[in-house]
This record gives sequence, C-alpha cells and structure tokens, in this order.
Amino acid sequence: MDHENPSTPPPQRKHPTHGVEPTIFKPTIVFVTVCTKDRRPWLANAAVHDLLRSVWLDARAWRVGRYVIMPDHLHFFTSPGEPDLPLENWIRFWKSQLSKRYKEQRCRWQTDHWDQRLRSGENYDEKWNYVRLNPVRHQLVKKAEDWPHRGELNILRWD
Repeated sequence: MDHENPSTPPPQRKHPTHGVEPTIFKPTIVFVTVCTKDRRPWLANAAVHDLLRSVWLDARAWRVGRYVIMPDHLHFFTSPGEPDLPLENWIRFWKSQLSKRYKEQRCRWQTDHWDQRLRSGENYDEKWNYVRLNPVRHQLVKKAEDWPHRGELNILRWD
C-alpha cells in the first residue's frame, strides 16, 4: 500500500489488541468501551442501567468504577477484583449475563471491545473528563450532570 497516495486507505485493525496484565506495585485501571451490535441505540434506559449495575456487582472478577452509558455504547473504568480472570473473559461473561436477563432479541452486543490500560493519575482524570462529557458532545444533555445513565460502583484510586 502506498500511504503517500491519498486514494489508498490506511491499514485498519479488524480487532483491538487485548491483554491487560495487572501489576503488583502500581494500580491497574483500565478504560473500556463496549458497543452494541450495529450501534443500535438500546442501552440508555433505566431498566438496562439498573440491570447493568446488578450484573457488574455480581461479576466480581473486575470492579467497575466510574461509567457512562450512551444509547449505543458504554464507557467505564475497571480494575482487577476476585477471582483472577482475564479482562476479555470477564467482559464476555457480563455481556452474556445482561443479554440473558434483559431478553430482548434486538438488543445484542458487538463481539469485541476496546480497552486501554491507564498509565497515570493524570491520564485517568483526562479520560474521565472525556467520558463524562460524552452525552454533551452527542447533544443528549446540556450539562454532563444532567445525564441519568452514569455513576460509580467502586472508587478506583490511582494512589
């Protein structure tokens, strides 16, 4: 491929890379984005919000901190809990649990997810600011505080 030729598209990743390894001497906090299949807007309602919180609390291998649920995707921060389970397996588990409990055929998940391990407290603050303003950028509310589908299940500390 010729990347200097504007008619040639840049290479695309078909699947995100995964593999978060928790470390002993510093916090492990991961920023995750999960999308609905075909970006269908079924997530942002009180029933899904309550069910998602319940599923996350039951699936304790990773602890969910702050989160924002958008109509067709969600962002959240997570860190390892108990028992030890790879992040990818945990995400597949809670997605399947939510789908089984919600029982709406049209409400499906995209197969994969995106994750990024945070490297510092400043990085955490920057990402949270981006996430909390997402409903404002999508013109769903005027102020981030007005979006009802957000919250924090566990306080994930950088220090």
